[in-house]
Amino acid sequence: MRLGELASRLGAELRGNADLEITGVKGIEEAGPAEITFVANPRYTSLARTTRAAAVIVEPEFQEISAATLRIKNPYLAFARALAFFYQPPAYLPGIHPTAVIDPTAEIGEGAHIGAYAVVGPGVRLGPHATLLPHVVLYPGVQAGSHFFAHAHAVVRENCVLGDHVTLENGAVIGSEGFGFAKNERGQWEKIPQSGPVRIGSRVDVQANAAIDRATVGATEIGDGTKIDNLVQVGHGSRVGRDTLLCAQTGLAGSSVIGNNVILAGQVGIAGHCSVGDGAILTAQSAVSHDVPPGKTISGSPGFDNRIWLRAVAIFQRLPELLRRLERLEKEFAGKANGMAEPLASSLASQAATRKDGSQE
Repeated sequence: MRLGELASRLGAELRGNADLEITGVKGIEEAGPAEITFVANPRYTSLARTTRAAAVIVEPEFQEISAATLRIKNPYLAFARALAFFYQPPAYLPGIHPTAVIDPTAEIGEGAHIGAYAVVGPGVRLGPHATLLPHVVLYPGVQAGSHFFAHAHAVVRENCVLGDHVTLENGAVIGSEGFGFAKNERGQWEKIPQSGPVRIGSRVDVQANAAIDRATVGATEIGDGTKIDNLVQVGHGSRVGRDTLLCAQTGLAGSSVIGNNVILAGQVGIAGHCSVGDGAILTAQSAVSHDVPPGKTISGSPGFDNRIWLRAVAIFQRLPELLRRLERLEKEFAGKANGMAEPLASSLASQAATRKDGSQE
């Protein structure tokens, strides 16, 4: 593809040779003379001056460099779209593998691809153009909209409902049993039935080995456009809003309520029955056991305001130095106090002796 055509498809302003032939997309340090790259993070600005890439996707105000530039407001998104022009994932033609097991009561929409050893249970309803790769299992009563895509070994449990364009990566489990137990009179844990399904909106991606538990009662809900990373745990009865990011190894305890456009970075923990307001950000390894207001940025464990946390971390690194200074000041103060104590004690003793013999009376 010529650079001019690529710029036109992306809606970017081209500064450079429109006739350059582009054969692929790579990172800024690996790209060669026939490849395009991008700069969205200021820390890579210096690399743009030395890159061997044919062209660099940058913001409109980016400095002039020797390589051609495609200038656009969101370079990262433009890079992602450019990548889609050159890389196409495997295509799966409509058809049902002879080893797949499909219950006679299941309804399969047109254009479905169902791979080897996939299992589709009773009462399942799949919209048009579903793709089930090998060993996917859909329990009884599952419903999924159009363009449902389940990679190998994904599992959807009974009566869960998924919208359009939902993607489940390898090993994702939707509707697994919620972690609910009650202690009986003998001190033993009895399992609480998890009767409520998981309901997932449209355009949701659930990455590898993530688990979204079914609810005790009601439903566990995931809003439209939300993206759930590898090894995320969503506890039973939780509700996650629209266009929210749950990054790797994040854990939501039961009945958590997460708003719209929230970002929970890697290994964030949310205690049960807590709510996180719209637009909030919890940085990596934060943990909260309290509600988070909308728009707030939280860091640390236990989590608190990010700006205070940054100052606290800076002070924490200086604690050994501050301790040494404190010990030195204590010694200096103790020495001065001892030096003042001796004349004071002598003066008091003299005054006491004078009063005793009455010479001053």
